[in-house]
Amino acid sequence: QEYLDFRKERSRMLLSRRNQLLLEFSFWNEPQPRQGPNIYELRTYKLKPGTMIEWGNNWARAIKYRQENQEAVGGFFSQIGELYVVHHLWAYKDLQSREETRNAAWRKRGWDENVYYTGEQDPHPGGPHPTLGTPFPHLSLSFPSPVPLIRTMESRIMIPLKISPLQ
Repeated sequence: QEYLDFRKERSRMLLSRRNQLLLEFSFWNEPQPRQGPNIYELRTYKLKPGTMIEWGNNWARAIKYRQENQEAVGGFFSQIGELYVVHHLWAYKDLQSREETRNAAWRKRGWDENVYYTGEQDPHPGGPHPTLGTPFPHLSLSFPSPVPLIRTMESRIMIPLKISPLQ
């Protein structure tokens, strides 16, 4: 009876629900329990159909630039449900460390070239990019013509529950 009451109450709050079966990218670390406190950023990318292998190849090279601070928690892609969806989970001490860590990553040659390639091409070379912000001096369009792989992108900041192994 308690469960039925819960379902009834939940149905008043739940507007929609989507399920996905995800697989882990082999080049990411397997998520491990963490000591906190941390905040987590879940970045979701909806890719253009047919681009998953290209996405994975670029991120397999890029992820090594984000391993030193242990902020890369996990990378996953959809296998059942909406396809061509990628989720990256990142851990940070707080929003300030998130900003500092992300800015530092963009200053690393290799990170910028691989990750930039997976996004939309900058229509305003030399000026601020609407997604990437102000370019760094070594970030240019001199590498092979970027292929836009992303249809949409979303970022969510999450705070773990006390029962979560990811603190």
